[in-house]
Amino acid sequence: MANDTGGLRGLVAILLLVMFIATCGSARDPVKYSLANQNEGSKRKPSNSNPPPKPSPKPKMRSKPKTTPNPEPTPSPTPAPPAIKRGSTFSVLDYGAKGDGATEDTEQWQAFLDAWGAACHHEAPSAMLVPSNREFLVGPISFSGPCEPNIVFQLDGTIIAPTSAKAWGTGRLQWLEFRVLEQVKIQGRGTIEGRGSVWWSNTQYLLSNSALRFYGSSKVTVTGITIQNSQQCHLKFDSCQAVEVSGVTISSPGDSPNTDGIHLQNSVGVTIRSTDMACGDDCISIQTGCSNIQIQNVKCGPGHGISIGGLGKGNTQAAVSDVTVQNADLVGTLTGVRIKTWQGGSGYAKGFRFSNIKVSQVMTPIVIDQFYCEQTKCKNQTSAVALSDITYDGVVGTYTVQPVRLACSDSKPCSGIHLSGIQLQGAQQRGKVLDPFCWKAFGDIKGPTEPPIHCLQ
Repeated sequence: MANDTGGLRGLVAILLLVMFIATCGSARDPVKYSLANQNEGSKRKPSNSNPPPKPSPKPKMRSKPKTTPNPEPTPSPTPAPPAIKRGSTFSVLDYGAKGDGATEDTEQWQAFLDAWGAACHHEAPSAMLVPSNREFLVGPISFSGPCEPNIVFQLDGTIIAPTSAKAWGTGRLQWLEFRVLEQVKIQGRGTIEGRGSVWWSNTQYLLSNSALRFYGSSKVTVTGITIQNSQQCHLKFDSCQAVEVSGVTISSPGDSPNTDGIHLQNSVGVTIRSTDMACGDDCISIQTGCSNIQIQNVKCGPGHGISIGGLGKGNTQAAVSDVTVQNADLVGTLTGVRIKTWQGGSGYAKGFRFSNIKVSQVMTPIVIDQFYCEQTKCKNQTSAVALSDITYDGVVGTYTVQPVRLACSDSKPCSGIHLSGIQLQGAQQRGKVLDPFCWKAFGDIKGPTEPPIHCLQ
């Protein structure tokens, strides 16, 4: 029995083992199930805690190189045209200008405005270019600010004025005007051609009184350019500060009416140097509101000389001070260095120094005229602009009519006139030359003069 019982127990154990193996064999392996589902694209996570093996990474595709977008233009206070530029230089050709010397239309005018607008609003330094070997026919135009400082108007070509009245429109007093700018420079070897001969014989039809004008601007430089045959004044500065003119050529016939070379009014701190002027009126005209004016190494002729005034016209008040003219050559001019005021004016003009002035064939080299009159006859008036502190030092050369004329006001005599180094010879021409003349002129003379000046009180 013991053996049977042990055999029975062994048989039962074998049966139980077989049943256990069969049951386990019919169950699914969770790892194999999870991998199978992954192979089928299932997103089900495995039930056990062991992470499944990572699939092989897909090969990376080569990406296209990234392009950096162009930066947006900085917004401007006023709209600016799209920048078509070479560096920071904006050529009028890129904005539609023809440069053929004949095209005269709105497109040509607009091309200049657009190029200026682009340069005006570009980060400094920037330049507007009028290229060389081109002629641009442009009507009246104003290049206005405010702009970024240090803007340059590079004039290498030629700008030509229109000759038809229609092109000028109405109310145009300037041709090329620069307004309300700071740190602006006009430079180059180009030319501004006014074609004024069309108008000189018919002055009542003149539509412009200046070819190039600056108004309300500071730190202005004009250098290297030529301005010629203006309708009237060639270069004008009105209400400007810190101005420098150098290496400029101004040219018009001696008989062209009212064609002043450089005209200053209400301007302070102006330097004019190394400039040649030939015109039909004053080479340099200094009007009221001017002070701290330096003129050096200039040439004048033909023309009317270098003048302060006329001041006080129309019973107005004048204020001019601190003007120095040094190293000037005047040839064939009406006067040399002159101060002229109208009767009836008021105010003052003082602090003038004229030194190292060379004259050749000048009608009257030294002039003070407080009875200035552009008409045939002017009304006598007692009020006058007061003149004082005036020095003439080293005025030498030849004259054709009178060496010195100091005609001062009865009510406001000239005071503080200082003469030294005056050596003036009468030119060998037909006709009699006049002696020096003085009226109500007070001052002193240092050293001998030629001719002797005995009339100064």
